Amino acid sequence: MDLGMLLAETSGYVLPNEKELQWSVLIVLYPYLTGLVAGAFILASLVRVFNSKPVAPVYRLALLTALAFLICAPMPLIGHLGHPERAFQIMATPHLSSAMAMFGFVYAWYLMAVLLLEIYFDYRKEMVAWAQSSRGLKRLLYTVLTLGVMDTSEKAVRFDDRAGRFITIIGIPSAALLHGYVGFIFGSVKGNPWWSSVLMPLIFLLSAIVSGIAAVLVIYMAINWYRRQPHDMKCLNAIGRYLMFALIFDLSLEALDVVHRMYEAGEWFEILGLLGSGYLYYTIFGIQFFLGGIFPLVNLALAQFLKASDATRQRVYFFSGLLVLIGVLCMRWNVVIGGQLFSKSLQGLTTYRLELVGGEGALVAIGVLFLPLAILFVLAKILPPWKAHEEARA
Repeated sequence: MDLGMLLAETSGYVLPNEKELQWSVLIVLYPYLTGLVAGAFILASLVRVFNSKPVAPVYRLALLTALAFLICAPMPLIGHLGHPERAFQIMATPHLSSAMAMFGFVYAWYLMAVLLLEIYFDYRKEMVAWAQSSRGLKRLLYTVLTLGVMDTSEKAVRFDDRAGRFITIIGIPSAALLHGYVGFIFGSVKGNPWWSSVLMPLIFLLSAIVSGIAAVLVIYMAINWYRRQPHDMKCLNAIGRYLMFALIFDLSLEALDVVHRMYEAGEWFEILGLLGSGYLYYTIFGIQFFLGGIFPLVNLALAQFLKASDATRQRVYFFSGLLVLIGVLCMRWNVVIGGQLFSKSLQGLTTYRLELVGGEGALVAIGVLFLPLAILFVLAKILPPWKAHEEARA
């Protein structure tokens, strides 16, 4: 690169080898996707563990949403590797002192021991019925999914329910571990003042809950519009309340982190202030805090406490959910990209230019971001998440 071009993209003094960011937009998507998984599962657990009946219509949809995004969660990491064929080595040669290397074990535990088992026990009775009433490949598919257990007696169904409830109880701390450890990866980097905070794991976890609830809300409403089915307003109102309270806790914790940094005001405070008032000003204060936080919070509060029509509430819930998803994505961007924009000398800033094409370009990132929705579409065809609720309502 020409020296003039290099200087044009930097501000102040930047140490050698800090011009190019090591973590790109794909690493931004990594905590975002895992957060959607954790949040969607925790919303589903409100039904199974805490008996939140108004949320029952989205219970199975939340489980399938968590599974679809969990399938795609490792893709940003694998795509970022120079040799993705070596990804399996983190399982074959574990390195317990590396938080990043432990992802494979946390991922495998949550996928196989928690999420897949809960979906299996919840759907097993229906899969047996579908296997018996279907023909050809469809019959073979459902027979394989039952794992050969065709017993639908009352005793077997009770066992499925108890086993599913037990797995859900285990899954709640597992979901917290899955995404809380992602925040731990950043918070444990003591040499980076933008990341080094004891609140970072909690901030990541709460923002994950917020984004997961918002994702299920938006997907549920979109599916109903696609299927031309009426929305369950009790369900929407309940999810809206949960999203509102989760947003309150999330924004409060993020504000506490900002106040703590301002009070501490270490030697790094000036460069962080320059970063927050410059390159990241609009993504932090414009999108993350206001457009994706305060604005939907106010709208959700008004929808809960003011007498509005169902159509108005539906629009408020849908667009508030979209804004929350955008805000949390910007939060991940501000953490991952923002933490690499300043020099270790604390005396200069660099920039990050997102390319449109390439292995880590915008098109690849968009593909990874929307691939879980395509997987969810296939999963919903195989395991309809609304059938049991519609039969019970009928």
